[in-house]
Amino acid sequence: MSTKDYLEKDYYAVLGVPKSATAEEIKKAYRKLARQYHPDANPGDSGTSESTAKFKEVSEAYDVLSDARRRKEYDEARTLFGSGLGGFPGAGGATRGGGFPFDLGDLFGGTAQQQQGAGERIGDLFGGLFGGRGGATRPGGTTRRPRRGQDVESEVTLSFTEAAEGTTVSLRLTSSSSCTACAGTGAKAGTTPRVCPTCEGTGAASRNLGNFAFSEPCRDCKGRGLLVDDPCPVCDGSGRGKSTRTIQARIPAGVGDGQRIKLKGKGAPGENSGPAGDLYVQVHVKPHQVFGRSGENLTVTVPVTFTEATLGAEIKVPTLKGMPVTLRIPPGTPNGRTFRVRGRGVTRKDGTKGDLLATVEVLVPQKLDDKARTALEQFRDATAGGDPRAELIQQARSE
Repeated sequence: MSTKDYLEKDYYAVLGVPKSATAEEIKKAYRKLARQYHPDANPGDSGTSESTAKFKEVSEAYDVLSDARRRKEYDEARTLFGSGLGGFPGAGGATRGGGFPFDLGDLFGGTAQQQQGAGERIGDLFGGLFGGRGGATRPGGTTRRPRRGQDVESEVTLSFTEAAEGTTVSLRLTSSSSCTACAGTGAKAGTTPRVCPTCEGTGAASRNLGNFAFSEPCRDCKGRGLLVDDPCPVCDGSGRGKSTRTIQARIPAGVGDGQRIKLKGKGAPGENSGPAGDLYVQVHVKPHQVFGRSGENLTVTVPVTFTEATLGAEIKVPTLKGMPVTLRIPPGTPNGRTFRVRGRGVTRKDGTKGDLLATVEVLVPQKLDDKARTALEQFRDATAGGDPRAELIQQARSE
């Protein structure tokens, strides 16, 4: 595939997002389309149907736009060609810098004396854009560059306690990897691929246009550097397949429901000794029947009797994964008052803990025997005084 073919692909249109789309919007659009066209969602797909081709196209677009560096290079390349770079020398009047409609010194931030080798740096730009292969176009030729593995997403559901204290979970991941049948060569078992004679195994071919040069994927080997005469029947000669693996992932303490955490280097393996991608885990937390969360603090509602709230008392308060603590309730405690028990909350990143916020709920007795009723009536008579609602009513009338 030529450079012209690459530059004519509008990856933003493929994903149905504007050029100004955020990384989150791009990811959301990709996930929606990937689910729609994924082979698993289209049983019976022979690998040549429109849905399969669309899935590959969507994946290729996301592969570029999800990587900040490659997206920047892609945007720059389309801007350059879209503004007249396709005309090259002699296309449209007097130009500077050897026939270009711009000054190479302006492009690379140097003076006219510093423009030597500018074409090589543009070669770096396009070589990095098209699949991460092909270095700068220099006399010694280009080399295949390492390529970072794709990021992988997963989900996990934790108990309330696991989220608060942290835990290690097993995650089953499916990602792209070398085909196990051909060990990534793309050749049928018992055969071996041969070095592409066109690019001599580099995977890239150079194109020189005066004092402007850049590299592009080799048309014959499609950038692999190898030619397969007898393709592997499992991967159809691509050398890539789907792998499923189980990893142990450490979920840090204090994660909340709906939080998305990043585990660096736990994604798909890279190509050509490139680094692995990252793993993003969406966390779901089950509610607790006793405790709640308020940031790094735990919350709990503790029932107290009328006499405990009135006369004061020492009560037992439950803690998460620990023995109950004693809380002193002062006399005259109103309903809904919150007390703080320090160090009994959610574990923080530095290992310390938040607090436990205990809110008292005064219980009103539903049934009274004669003795209790008589005692309450005596209490009422003994504490009889002014109407506690008189001021409230007066304020309401004054408005």
